[in-house]
Amino acid sequence: MSARSSSDRRAFLHRMIAGTAAMAAAPTALHASPFGPAHADAAADADADGDERAQFSEFGALAMNATAMDLSADPEWDTTWTKKITGKHRAMFDAPEVSEGAGVFRAGVWAKQYTDVFKMPASDLSAVIVLRHNGIILAMNQAFWDEYNVGKRNNVRDGKGKKTNKNPALAAPPEPGKQPKPFDAYMLEQQMARGVIVLACNMAFASAVYDVSKQDKLKMPEARAKALSMLVPGVILQPSGIFANVLAQQNGCSFVAAS
Repeated sequence: MSARSSSDRRAFLHRMIAGTAAMAAAPTALHASPFGPAHADAAADADADGDERAQFSEFGALAMNATAMDLSADPEWDTTWTKKITGKHRAMFDAPEVSEGAGVFRAGVWAKQYTDVFKMPASDLSAVIVLRHNGIILAMNQAFWDEYNVGKRNNVRDGKGKKTNKNPALAAPPEPGKQPKPFDAYMLEQQMARGVIVLACNMAFASAVYDVSKQDKLKMPEARAKALSMLVPGVILQPSGIFANVLAQQNGCSFVAAS
């Protein structure tokens, strides 16, 4: 594991652990967490090589605790998207990393190549994109990236390797008098407009909630409400990315490691 990827992983875990710990700290005996924020900070700062297993064990306990609380508070998770998986050819694109938006881009490329090579209508295809782990920030709109300086904090780079604060999964606004760029058709909102299903991990979403809470000094419920308002319209939160992955495969989608 490279030093940069270890650092990025620790930063993500720090935000997510802190976010889930704060939610789990709500006064509910059934879901009370044994881990406090100070303990979470210590785990997030642990050496990646020597303590990563322990860190993930603790992270898992916190995340499952907070998710259990969320499930009890809001049991109506939207799984109606499974009814839209109707094509003869079905694929689920797992995007756990930012990777310059590659996980989103590859779903669009697959659809284009299948329709071109096999001369089939787009209605014969069903695609599902799952944004989870570090890839959750691709589910946030550009206003969120701007307000919370997402690119800098996550060391995001564009296709030319330059640092950027632009969400690489979203098309830039069209320039006056100019045609859209060729690859804009593969961007998140454009694909959803064509019927591609985009799911996001609620557990990883805790990191976005934490960022809002910390910067805006909001309590977790208010921070979550604001973060939800800044999800790209049409993205569907699921209990976890793994939940979404498995459910998509159970509905006939081939698994693609997309980022």
